[in-house]
Amino acid sequence: MLDVEILSRIQFAFTIMFHYIYPPLSIGLGVILVIMEAMWLRTGNVRYHNMARYWTRVFGLTFAIGVATGIVMEFEFGTNWATYSRFVGDVFGSALAAEGIFAFFLESGFLAILLFGWNKVGPKMHFFATVMVCLGAHFSAVWIVVANSWMQTPAGFSIEYRGEIMPPGFVPNADQIMHSRAVIHDFWAMVFNPSSMDRLSHVLVGCWQAGAFLVISISAFYLLRGRHREFAMSSLKIALVVAAIASLLQLATGAKSADGVTKNQPLKLAAMEGLFKTQDWAPMGVVGWVDMEKEKVYGLQIPGMLSVLVGNSPSTVVTGLDAFPREDWPQVQAIYQFYHLMIGIGMALIGIAWLGMLMWWKGWLFDLHKPLVRLYYVILVLSVLGPQIANQAGWFTAEMGRQPWIVYGLMRTSQGLSAVVTANHVLASLIMFAFIYTLLFAVFVYLLTRKIQKGPDHEEDSEEMPPSWIAMMERRQARAAARGK
Repeated sequence: MLDVEILSRIQFAFTIMFHYIYPPLSIGLGVILVIMEAMWLRTGNVRYHNMARYWTRVFGLTFAIGVATGIVMEFEFGTNWATYSRFVGDVFGSALAAEGIFAFFLESGFLAILLFGWNKVGPKMHFFATVMVCLGAHFSAVWIVVANSWMQTPAGFSIEYRGEIMPPGFVPNADQIMHSRAVIHDFWAMVFNPSSMDRLSHVLVGCWQAGAFLVISISAFYLLRGRHREFAMSSLKIALVVAAIASLLQLATGAKSADGVTKNQPLKLAAMEGLFKTQDWAPMGVVGWVDMEKEKVYGLQIPGMLSVLVGNSPSTVVTGLDAFPREDWPQVQAIYQFYHLMIGIGMALIGIAWLGMLMWWKGWLFDLHKPLVRLYYVILVLSVLGPQIANQAGWFTAEMGRQPWIVYGLMRTSQGLSAVVTANHVLASLIMFAFIYTLLFAVFVYLLTRKIQKGPDHEEDSEEMPPSWIAMMERRQARAAARGK
């Protein structure tokens, strides 16, 4: 029978993985919108204006669902994880307050202008609002990742036990944990903890990929159907450039993040690669299955590659699971699979994006009469799933790899539970959340499908725009004509 700890972990994992579908899309779409509006201001071409308006509507949908699904998690801290919330309250309070000040107010303050200000403000003001909403979405990710990274690599804090600050290195035991809490003594050391910047860059680039491949998927769908061809071609080009750049950045930031894991969480690295014995010439897994009984990985491995990646030499000794107590091991099988799933999808996205850039350069990208090009477009339509699955797999790797600690090296997950919540309470709320979130997802899919079926405002012309927008476009066209002479 499931106990309260397992149920609470399942509930939080379910709610956060469902929520995490939407913020990456909002962050990535924000970047796309800034580029499209900048192109509109630069060229005065009405097509970029129509593109920005259409993708703004998609952005508004993802933002709304993201807010609705994110609120629940804040309450779960207090209901299911009260002891944990008390322990980290000083740390999380600072980070979440910073999110509210620097992110939420900035994003929500300009959101109305972005969504409804097309005919009410000038083009430059609207572009400024778009930039502010994009920055606000990024700042929100900053503070959430900072708080989560502190759980992975705590820094800038002291432990207060019964009102007294304890000496450095003090770790409360099971009896002391109820009367202890982490207190910040260096705010910036907490913000720039050993893993925060590496993880932040990796997360943000993953968000850019999510937004870019959503635009690519919908644009490819239109081109396959022969609809909104000019709109879809322009959207696809912009999104393909973003996806190509982001895919390479994701490879670089992932390598940097892995270096941080090697230094700060060697146990997690050992689980990610299924490395049971501390050894030199440590292999790097490509695909495989972990046999926990025999403590061995069956599959395709590259001998010595993990040692090379860790220490630039196959003779580098890599710490294995045998260097740690068995009770501190995370779930090796799951972590190994999630980690390699993330890597595999990441490499596939690089191939998809850069194949598109090559086809564009060769002049084949929009030649849909060729069967292989049409097959590539089918892959593009499905590619929207890639960043989502990779992002989820990456978070599972990071969070499950921290177990059995909820705050690494300080508080075990079992110690962070609320004292008064029972398994029946958690199970009932989990069933309710599953029902409500399923409905929300159905609403999201329905509304997104309607927006895709309706398509962009392709018949909009300059006379339907506000006078300030018409005047700006005329000035742009006049300067372009002058340059042409």
